[in-house]
Amino acid sequence: MDAYRKRVGAGQAGFTLLEIAFVLVLIGLILGAMITVGKDVQRNAEYHKIANKFVYEWKTGYDKYFQRAGVVVGDSQIAPTYMVNGKEAIIGGGSDGRGNTGGAVAGLPENYSNTGLKVCSGQGYSKNSVGASDSDLASQNLRDLMKQIGIRMPPGRAEGMEDRYLYTDSNGNATELQICFQWNPPSTISGAGNVMVLRGLTPDLARYLDQLIDGKADALEGRFRQQDSRLNSQEPSSQQPGREWSANNTYSQDEAASQTASGQGSNRDEDRVVLLTAHWIMDQ
Repeated sequence: MDAYRKRVGAGQAGFTLLEIAFVLVLIGLILGAMITVGKDVQRNAEYHKIANKFVYEWKTGYDKYFQRAGVVVGDSQIAPTYMVNGKEAIIGGGSDGRGNTGGAVAGLPENYSNTGLKVCSGQGYSKNSVGASDSDLASQNLRDLMKQIGIRMPPGRAEGMEDRYLYTDSNGNATELQICFQWNPPSTISGAGNVMVLRGLTPDLARYLDQLIDGKADALEGRFRQQDSRLNSQEPSSQQPGREWSANNTYSQDEAASQTASGQGSNRDEDRVVLLTAHWIMDQ
């Protein structure tokens, strides 16, 4: 009987304080990892929503405009230039492309003036307000152009603000993404021809969209590139692989734009993450 009681008592022995402490630490580590992974999953879900419900929807709207109007956004239907906002372009002294009816000057982009103005909705944003590469604002309104042709725009931020999308950066700060369209002259590093301008991208979001569109994240390769108005003759950096997007999500908005993703920024949890502007080269 005494031997039986000893065996029962040994089986009912509890955990030591050291074992309990070890288990609690392990549980804390697991919960911390779950919270970190949960934030990443939530952020990726938000990026996926931005891409599919907003950015790609604007690409579809641009393509629909071309199919219905026969010209790109803001171009002249009477004398097309194949340039976004071509209706404001001037050649031979007149707008709408009608100033060259005598054929004195070839209808080439180099012979036009008043080109490259970005078409935005509402007040848009003025030249060089985001970076040194910002173009002037066109007088034509993106929302009005879409409505005139009968195209339903993405819901965006609100009625009348379909060109904007509100999201939070990795530090939890409210951030606004804005869509415009413009024409880039030949040999522009960030892409020649008609482009969608995406203003207000965190570096992580820019890389996500680049990976989605091009299959790889490279700032100056493929159809999705970081905004840069320089020409290849001035800075032969186009078509060179391995060009990083400027900065990353560890940089604050106040840090120098010259910093690159190869280093680490010094932003704190309460700082606004640096924002970038990208050009997505359109098919028409």
